[in-house]
Amino acid sequence: MSSEGSISVSRPSTLVGTPRVVPEQLPGTDSIKDTPEKTEANTTEMKDEYIPSSTRPTFSPLRRYCLLVMFCLAQYLDVFNNSSLLTAIPVISKELGMSTDESVWIVSALQLSFAAFLLVSGRISDVYSPKSAFIVGLFVIGFINLGIGFVRNKIVMFILRGVTGVFGAMTIPSALNLIVKLFPEPAEQSRAIAAFGATGAIANITGYVLGAVFVQYVNWQWVFYFATCVALPLAVASIPLIPSDQEMRRQSHHFHDEQKTLKGLDVIGVSLLTAALILLIFGLTSGSADGWSSARVLAPLIISVFLIAGFLYYETLIPEENAVVPPSTWFYPNFSVLFGAALLPYLWWVTLFIIYTEYWDGVFGWSPIKTAVHVLPLGLAGFLMATTGPLAQKINSKWLILFGQVMSLAATILLPFSGPKNRYWSFVFPAFTIGSAGNMLSYVHTNIAIFASSPPQKAGTVGAIFNSALQVGSAIGIAAVTSIQTSVQNKSGPKGVLEFEGRAASLWFLVGIVALECVCMLIFYDSRKSISVTPSTSTKQATVDDQEPSEDRV
Repeated sequence: MSSEGSISVSRPSTLVGTPRVVPEQLPGTDSIKDTPEKTEANTTEMKDEYIPSSTRPTFSPLRRYCLLVMFCLAQYLDVFNNSSLLTAIPVISKELGMSTDESVWIVSALQLSFAAFLLVSGRISDVYSPKSAFIVGLFVIGFINLGIGFVRNKIVMFILRGVTGVFGAMTIPSALNLIVKLFPEPAEQSRAIAAFGATGAIANITGYVLGAVFVQYVNWQWVFYFATCVALPLAVASIPLIPSDQEMRRQSHHFHDEQKTLKGLDVIGVSLLTAALILLIFGLTSGSADGWSSARVLAPLIISVFLIAGFLYYETLIPEENAVVPPSTWFYPNFSVLFGAALLPYLWWVTLFIIYTEYWDGVFGWSPIKTAVHVLPLGLAGFLMATTGPLAQKINSKWLILFGQVMSLAATILLPFSGPKNRYWSFVFPAFTIGSAGNMLSYVHTNIAIFASSPPQKAGTVGAIFNSALQVGSAIGIAAVTSIQTSVQNKSGPKGVLEFEGRAASLWFLVGIVALECVCMLIFYDSRKSISVTPSTSTKQATVDDQEPSEDRV
């Protein structure tokens, strides 16, 4: 299909940032005019939504890139709120009188609420106001973290951490929604999304190091005060800098339905899915503490399966435009495969954090800062790969993601043999460096590809789905790693906790997960349905064929 002679107008383009095209305005569309009964309806609909270029507002590059930095800081803050506490957990547990099982909830409380409410906030951003969601989320995060610094009761801390997760979830989909609209040009958009996604991965490492610095040289409360110092000024600056909702609708080239109702929010669907995710993540995170055969674990897991099935069925009964996750979402090009790929990055990083932090601290007796220095290769290697977004313009996303996963697999195979202290430089260091670089490469390009495969008006929902996958993968990692490690250590008696055997078993589990991801990406990702992100793609040429979307058709 040539770019001028045959242009599909059967549905909005799935190329991110591409507006609907009015056939009469483009050359070479005689074939379309041959079917007036179909074209007339489509053209009328498009004319009602299309805004002439002369009336579109433009935002200066300085303003747009200042906003991108702010959105990246919000992403950093959300990840920092978890990773910074990994080195603080032993100190907080001792000071607030938590058992080992209870201390898991310092992280899990935020993780559970964050993942569960992501889709709710994604829908709010798409249907209501992404600006309001972003600003409110930041204000509440700032004040809640300030309050946590004064808390001396473990139950109150768990509750406040859960509230932080709810409002933290409001900032991510809204930021992604705004990024897609502020950067409509495909190549520029890919760089912006890559920077946003990479910031979260980098926060995993630097947050860990900052947490260690605060714990060792100040106190654990400053982990929360730091979050307040970032969130509140960011919220205040967002009020004048983020364009109003009306400006954003005009910038995205479409008029918007001003009717904002509960029907548009899909309250029933959101409730079903939220309950399912809460129960699923609760069951997964409780497995290591209560045992996988206990009713406290099995009951929520079983109920969550039925709720997810009910949610998927209910979404087929309501109009597509009202569904929180329209069934057609899973049929966007390679969307399901990319969702599966998004389960891996945080799972990989969190698994290594948990295993080596506990091992080096409890067995080797290293200080928090010494432990943090030894995990720095994870961050440095990841930072270099965070700049690879422009590669999406030249190389198909499948091969970039797969290459990153293969790097992670090769590196992870070294880790089960890394127990002795004298094997850090020969096993741990190269595994951390190569594995984190590969993990970041696949993370960045999964993030880019999943937005390139979906319509821009669904950016908030797609961003929520992507980040839910990251959090669910992380929750699975915490639950599975702890459970495997504990069961193997118990077989060795009291000395088991001092040995590396249980940790090695957990790392072999991780090897299996990475290998499975590689196989799925190789077999199920259809590169013919990928959308190439190239600077030369113009809004007049962009089109997607419903039957065979491919790079040649853009």
